[in-house]
Amino acid sequence: MQLPSTTHSAVTPAFALGPSSTPDPVAFKVEAGSPHPLGPTIDDLGVNFSIYSEHATSVELLLFRNHDDRQPCQIIQLDPAVNKSFHLWHAYVCGLKPGFFYAYRVDGPQEVHNGHRFQPSKVLIDPYARGISKAVWNRGDACGDKDNLETSLRCAIVHDNYDWEDDKPLNQPTEELVIYEMHVGGFTKSDSSGVAYPGTFRGVIEKIPYLQELGINAVELLPVFEYDDVEVLRTVDGSPKTNYWGYSTMAFFAPHSSYCESPSTGQHVHEFCDMVKALHKAGISVILDVVFNHTDEGNHMGPTYSFKGIDNSTYYHLVPGQEQYYNDFSGCGNTLRCNHPVGEKFIVDCLEYWVETMHVDGFRFDEASVLTRGEGGVPLEKPPLIWNVELSDKLSQTKMIAEAWDAAGLYQVGYFPGERWAEWNGKFRDDVRDFVKGEPGQLGSIAKRLAGSADLYQSRSHEPVNSVNFINCHDGFTMNDLVSYNGKHNGANGEGNRDGVNDNASWNCGWEGATTDAAVEQLRERQIKNFATILMVSQGVPMFVAGDEHRRTQKGNNNAYCQDNELNWVDWNLLDQEQSMFRFWKRVIAFRKQHQSLHRARYFTGDVNQRGIADIAWHGPEINQPGWHDPCGRALALTLGGFDAEDDLHIMLNMHWEELAFELPCVAGRTWRQAINTALPSPEDICEYGKEVSIANEKTFHVSGRSIAVLVSK
Repeated sequence: MQLPSTTHSAVTPAFALGPSSTPDPVAFKVEAGSPHPLGPTIDDLGVNFSIYSEHATSVELLLFRNHDDRQPCQIIQLDPAVNKSFHLWHAYVCGLKPGFFYAYRVDGPQEVHNGHRFQPSKVLIDPYARGISKAVWNRGDACGDKDNLETSLRCAIVHDNYDWEDDKPLNQPTEELVIYEMHVGGFTKSDSSGVAYPGTFRGVIEKIPYLQELGINAVELLPVFEYDDVEVLRTVDGSPKTNYWGYSTMAFFAPHSSYCESPSTGQHVHEFCDMVKALHKAGISVILDVVFNHTDEGNHMGPTYSFKGIDNSTYYHLVPGQEQYYNDFSGCGNTLRCNHPVGEKFIVDCLEYWVETMHVDGFRFDEASVLTRGEGGVPLEKPPLIWNVELSDKLSQTKMIAEAWDAAGLYQVGYFPGERWAEWNGKFRDDVRDFVKGEPGQLGSIAKRLAGSADLYQSRSHEPVNSVNFINCHDGFTMNDLVSYNGKHNGANGEGNRDGVNDNASWNCGWEGATTDAAVEQLRERQIKNFATILMVSQGVPMFVAGDEHRRTQKGNNNAYCQDNELNWVDWNLLDQEQSMFRFWKRVIAFRKQHQSLHRARYFTGDVNQRGIADIAWHGPEINQPGWHDPCGRALALTLGGFDAEDDLHIMLNMHWEELAFELPCVAGRTWRQAINTALPSPEDICEYGKEVSIANEKTFHVSGRSIAVLVSK
């Protein structure tokens, strides 16, 4: 829609070209424009630009014909008397079309001791840009005082008029989700992936049939907002180390250009939307891992290319009395002022854009506890941002998942603000690892995790869906490495093995690292199946990491943030080698979906079914004797009553190293049949639905050491 002409007043464009420039100068007609909405707004007759800066005294808009032009084809000096409304600087450029690129220069007080870092020598990107080009980007030139015009980032003018057909966010019930954490690049970047477009959004599309076969119904994508994957952090044995994970965002509205097949043509939005639409057609929700706790501009020594140069003191937490320095609650050099009105609006606008325009289904918030901090970093009881997101009508059906801690020690698992926010349940991870490793006296803890962590959530009227259960994630060991290494092996990162956590609660099953010992390998396979089974029979929302289903390894590296190579990429050759493990994961995911009692929306109430079986009952090897206070206890059993003609389930977990005999409850009119037994080789370890195996003895069942058995009543 064209902006009302009554709000436009002509300004005189300036344009200058250096000797190395290739574009011809142009002079688009420029009008006053509108202060809202922020960012670029395209209509049939041109583009409106609007940017917020409270303390700026001068703003220039630079236009580039091509993504790699060293010089702009037009420079537009914004007139404060015409192109400024309160703290919003704006202009309407008549005739400008998608395919051009743009950036800003902003001037103002150069008083770092007061928190102002205006540098007119630096070219800045729009925080609301829909696409970014890094074709000529040099990070070092964005530091210091030198002019960086010829090596700066450029914003793409991108049309978001995508043809969604009949697509919309899936709005799947949260309790039915099985989440697959995945790195877009690493999922298909290996030659072994066999895709036509490796390491891209289109590469993910090519692997959708695999995801459908596995049975997951949600992908949680590591950061897909634009980040700097060009800067070399260090070189180790001739191998450059870069930001692979993507947890330092440059542009929050822009899909990562390296995940696009043709970023130079400004197809960022369309390629991302193609992926989302294809996943939705396959019944797979798209959850984005988002990083609003900090930006890629770093600390006082970092580059200036966006917020720093636009209005540093508005967007960042600064050290009181020493405003030249940044409060670093994120552990990454700076911290966004998420609960400042401008920062809050920016984040909500961003989330609503990705839901309304890009059709994503949810978000996982990195170091979300930062988002609860107010002025001075003080945690707020009712942080405005959290509740604005919670109550937004546009986000009402969107999944919100918090990593409920930050690098400054704020830990909010079980009491993160808000009502419908789910949390990465770190207690689940820790307690399950300890139990499966064989730590004694963990029965009470593991029972709480199996039952949906009511101890953490129920008192606040939350439900099992507030708990996202995981045993591992991108940050740490793969599941294979969790059972293969006692300690981290991060030497390849070039930090002297000092990076990464030291306490992994892992156990190598008797040998550190890869081995040809058949007994050790058999135990490791069993332990992985134990982890998978506990994850899928626990109340809450399960999440696991891409490649765990075929034993992907990082060779003991528990902090592979800088490894854009085979160490991190999914090795699809393993799928052929580990077909039995892949089969187990497929079947245990299907088993969860087939039994409503494993993914309840509400906590247990004590209801009893028509066969006299309670919705949940706890046992040990002896019926009704769970041994809660046994300091040596390593065995637990539970019975889940089925309702509405569903099967009853009896789950026996023996993490002792010796076989134990478990008494079985009597079910009137039914018999127990074996569905899962992690001690058995494939395919006996897990049965297809309806093909469960009869058991010889209806009174006791022998569970091998370090294994889990699940029975169903028929």
